Amino acid sequence: MSDVVIEVSRVKRTYKTEIGYIKKKRKEVDALKGISFTVKKGEIFGLLGPNGAGKTTMIKILTTMLTPTSGKVSVLGLNPVTETKLLRPHINFILGGERNLYWRLSAYDNLAYFSDLYKIPLSEQKERINELLELVGLKEVAHQRVETFSKGMKQRLQIARGLVNNPEILFLDEPSIGLDPVSARKLRDIIRQLNNNGTTILLTTHYMFEADELCDRIAFIDKGEIVDIDSPQNIKQKTDNVSVIDFTIIGGNDMKINQLSSLPGVQHVQTKNEDILTSIKLHTNNPQTVVPLIYETMQEVVIQDLSITKPTLEDVYVQLIGGKVS
Repeated sequence: MSDVVIEVSRVKRTYKTEIGYIKKKRKEVDALKGISFTVKKGEIFGLLGPNGAGKTTMIKILTTMLTPTSGKVSVLGLNPVTETKLLRPHINFILGGERNLYWRLSAYDNLAYFSDLYKIPLSEQKERINELLELVGLKEVAHQRVETFSKGMKQRLQIARGLVNNPEILFLDEPSIGLDPVSARKLRDIIRQLNNNGTTILLTTHYMFEADELCDRIAFIDKGEIVDIDSPQNIKQKTDNVSVIDFTIIGGNDMKINQLSSLPGVQHVQTKNEDILTSIKLHTNNPQTVVPLIYETMQEVVIQDLSITKPTLEDVYVQLIGGKVS
């Protein structure tokens, strides 16, 4: 398939660790359990899952930083294990947070340093660095020290750093983590612009709305295994006959809340506690029948803002991956 730029086939990654304090025992942990997927040229592909699911392990394998225990990996037709030097000039990797920058240098000097590492000719550096600073909205502060930047500014500089070698594929590992809503929106705009200019992007994120907004396709990964792969729209349509009943209660104890999961027609219950308030989401294919049962079950409890909606990507994720949000 000529349009495929990343191909992962039955990849496993096993770590060996020790458990116990006095009598230590060696234990093998399977971070990846034989996963397979492809990424097409020019798409934004999301790899979504809880902490410890194997997302970062997979990205490290694809970016030449980790060797798989077994399976095959191809990036731009190259093997990341045996053809590292050929592959690295064509890809780049950006972590969320504030790492991989030199805070005592200016934004411009950071980009000049990383340009030197990628052996960008000096004759090209000035124009490219200025273009990148313009792209991420930092041209006016180009010569200020990074230590004076906000978290959002540092993360936008990270994006610029990841583009100094004009990569064909950009790997983003939770790039918007910890950002305020305005900074996160600016970052999403930059990611869209890069993709519109032809950059293939592999993105990991915990923010389902971000994946829904940006990604052409997503893969849910849990405990080292792929749970589902499809476009966000198609994944949401797989639960097309399911509705979400969303409401908030004041008061109520765990016994009453637990009774909701046994109501006829309820498929999944998700709760989130905030002081005296508890937000509840019920997944059901028969909301008209379930709503009266909710009021009957939650007698003497104040119910607020009850609504019936179609599932979001986050709702589908919780249903597939499971777990209680608190």
